[in-house]
Amino acid sequence: MHERGIDVLLLTTEADIRWFTGFLTAFWQSPTRPWYLLVPAGGKPVAVIPSIGEPCMRRTWIDDVRVWPSPAPLDDGVTLLVDGLVEFAGHAARIGVPMGCGTHLRMPLSDHSRLQAALAGFTWIDAMPLLSALRAIKSPAEIDKIRHVCAAAGRAFAQVPELLRPGMSDVEAFRAFRIACLQAGVDQVDYLVGAAGEGGYGDIISPPSGRALTTGDVLILDTGCSYDGHFCDFDRNWAIGQVDTAVEDAYRIAWQATEAGLAAARPGATCGDLFEAMQAVMAPHAVSSSGDVGRLGHGLGTQLTEPPSIVSGERTELAPGMVMTLEPGYAFAPGRWMVHEENIVITADGCELLSVRAPGTLPRIG
Repeated sequence: MHERGIDVLLLTTEADIRWFTGFLTAFWQSPTRPWYLLVPAGGKPVAVIPSIGEPCMRRTWIDDVRVWPSPAPLDDGVTLLVDGLVEFAGHAARIGVPMGCGTHLRMPLSDHSRLQAALAGFTWIDAMPLLSALRAIKSPAEIDKIRHVCAAAGRAFAQVPELLRPGMSDVEAFRAFRIACLQAGVDQVDYLVGAAGEGGYGDIISPPSGRALTTGDVLILDTGCSYDGHFCDFDRNWAIGQVDTAVEDAYRIAWQATEAGLAAARPGATCGDLFEAMQAVMAPHAVSSSGDVGRLGHGLGTQLTEPPSIVSGERTELAPGMVMTLEPGYAFAPGRWMVHEENIVITADGCELLSVRAPGTLPRIG
């Protein structure tokens, strides 16, 4: 913070507050109340939160918990927040707030305007580079949590051929898989998307539609389960009965692209290097850019997706302790994609798979 000219961090989002405090609650699903954490340049963080969260926050390592009865439309914690910022940094402080791509400010815009008016002499600095660097390198305890949830989701994926059958609706399929994940040991199935389509799929982020799984379909399930606030994020593909050889070829190519990513993932390599390694395998077989999913992987941790992104030209260097997804995908036919995803941790001399490696040939259901 000193090197970046930041006197105090103001954090408002679930992932940032949880990372610094361990505060874990599903109450974030309610948009009614704002939550704040102040991280001064010296000393422990200070929570400025609604009183309903005080017992839970006091079970963390945070000692200084300042509360107000929320919701309070006339002053929903703004005065308490201003007093804390002035106390820790004076009347001309430099406040660090995440501002870059992938961040948001979780407080009412009207309250943010009031905050800025009350702190007219303060300077606002983008804290995203600092926070991204802090959170990118996972501790052994964090890696163990991610390893646990990857293993649990992997056990659920292994059950899919026995859980699903042709004729079952995709709604039933998603429900059965969610139950399997919970029974396998995850805390939450926070994210589950996928698709099934004849000869392939053209959409990988939609909820189930009620369509029946039919012979000739390709099914993808992509899940981000969590355990103690830490995520996995990987997918698996299956053929429903017999499929065209072009589908099997596409699966093999995406699998080989993942292999290229695994081989390139080592300390000192850049995210751009990973992109180029995987893209080089897929590009000769892609029919168009219509299957471009935007990136071929990303960071992973207390959020389902974290910086950095695996995109062309990204110069972020990999370092031991970084947890990443490798997610090669391409359009192998018009409107038909094939996407693979694995989770890895960068080690001293390469990488370690946290998810159990997908089979090298397209598995079948029915």
